[in-house]
Amino acid sequence: MNDVLFEAHNWLADDPDPATRAELHDLLRRASAGDADALADLGDRFAGFLAFGTAGLRGELGAGPNRMNRSVVIRAAAGLAGYLNAMREPVNGQHHRVVIGYDARHGSHTFAVDTAAVMTAMGIDALLMPRELPTPVLAFAIRHLHADAGVMVTASHNPPRDNGYKVYLGGSHGGSQIVAPIDAEIASYIHDVHFTSHVRRPIDGWSMVGEEVVEAYIDSAARVASVALEPETGHAAEESLRIVLTSLHGVGGVTVAEALARAGFTDVHPVPEQADPDPDFPTVDFPNPEEPGSIDLALELATRVNADVVIANDPDADRLAVALPMPDVTGTSTWQMLHGDEVGALLGQHLADRLRPAVSPGVGPAGTTPSGAVSAATPVFVNSIVSSRLLGRVAAEHGIRHVETLTGFKWISRVPGITYGYEEALGYVVDPESVRDKDGISAAVLFAEFAAVTKASGRTLWDVLNDLARTHGLHATDQVSVRVDDLKLISDAMRRLRRHPPTELGGTPVTSAQDLHSGVDGLPPTDGLRYLTEDGSRVIIRPSGTEPKLKCYLEAVVKVPGDDVPAARSVAASRLAALRADVSAAIGL
Repeated sequence: MNDVLFEAHNWLADDPDPATRAELHDLLRRASAGDADALADLGDRFAGFLAFGTAGLRGELGAGPNRMNRSVVIRAAAGLAGYLNAMREPVNGQHHRVVIGYDARHGSHTFAVDTAAVMTAMGIDALLMPRELPTPVLAFAIRHLHADAGVMVTASHNPPRDNGYKVYLGGSHGGSQIVAPIDAEIASYIHDVHFTSHVRRPIDGWSMVGEEVVEAYIDSAARVASVALEPETGHAAEESLRIVLTSLHGVGGVTVAEALARAGFTDVHPVPEQADPDPDFPTVDFPNPEEPGSIDLALELATRVNADVVIANDPDADRLAVALPMPDVTGTSTWQMLHGDEVGALLGQHLADRLRPAVSPGVGPAGTTPSGAVSAATPVFVNSIVSSRLLGRVAAEHGIRHVETLTGFKWISRVPGITYGYEEALGYVVDPESVRDKDGISAAVLFAEFAAVTKASGRTLWDVLNDLARTHGLHATDQVSVRVDDLKLISDAMRRLRRHPPTELGGTPVTSAQDLHSGVDGLPPTDGLRYLTEDGSRVIIRPSGTEPKLKCYLEAVVKVPGDDVPAARSVAASRLAALRADVSAAIGL
């Protein structure tokens, strides 16, 4: 403990932030007086430097190296600058260029300004976004401005006490998030920064990104929708679609609404209680549209205004969630949230229909030419391995090449020739020429277009999902997600599963058990396990890369008997329930 106290005093002397200095000073005072809680808190804060990985930094705000604060961010910025100066040739000109964005979370603007100051001091042209903006705008700006790298200060959908630091590379990396081993290389430069005073100087000298870049992004997002006319009335289908929109107290509300408006969707109703950015997220326990209760206010408003669709973004608007009204036997509609896999399949079907004329007639069902080589004209659909297998079947039906990657858009966005990609955790890339990351704004515009076109034809998106089930089998997905306070519980669970793999899941024998750590199907090694069962079900278990969670992804595939989709849904629900029970028992958490 004496070592921890010594390290804490050294950190305190170098901390540039009065607030975290005061916090650490008080903690040291109580620890020196023998306060056990303060001693334990200090031990955790100085257990190591907040890990920098492919997702950058993410953690709880507070003083100390194992927290998000100005001292940590300054070191991270200096490490990134050192990496660029030593390891990368500038994309344009003699100087590297880094674009820096930030959201409305506690500390985000300060962390962004600190980053700009460090970059400038280290000879890099820093461009600071003009205001609090969504992550997709920053990802767009990297490509639009031909930058060498980008930094987005956000913790996405994490709790209010957190913040984070995402890093993108431009140039040949196309504006995608970093992948291994680049994260370790940047981390090594971060660890070489011992004092913040050596790298952050009280200077200006950086540039502000103009609003014209934001305008260019909104135009780009709006253009993913094409003009669709109702055949009888001649009125734009977009005008007949009523949308309820929530940004969950994040920074996406204005940008999403404007993109929808430019695409022709003017009947949009924001949820007033959640429309303005608020870093405390007062109406939700977790600012994640996947969490139960997070979009209740949106559903209430949708019922009042008789909306056609609810669109929800997470706080930095890189994810999209959708809810649709589902009529019951009495004709009364109840609102139902779509699973990310359902949204992914719908967007894939819509794009496949739009792309049909562009697919080379010589391309076979797997998206290859007769010789087996990939056609240069062939679109490419991509999803992560934990997402549903349905997109692959949609792609095959339309002669579109399909690729699976590891989890994360850092992998999805890098697939050569990508036309469309998604992952089940509500992430979609629908315009990879503009944004090489998940983009909940352009995806919202594209989904609204499909909803409008479908409504104009007298059908619903539930009808489309039923059609997909009849053609490809009903693909039902679910997830078992366990949050822990001690990460050792997750590693212990993975170790147990590797030593004693289940032989039966969901009441069906396991026919294939693969350890993804050894690399399968040409994919890089990753910490995960994949099981296939005799009835075609699939289970994948992996630790989350951004949260203290163990995630288990379940999929059951059921053939539709005759035209009876409800019967298939009932069978699938039973299979998923059995899988949930067996998986929960197997992981032992």
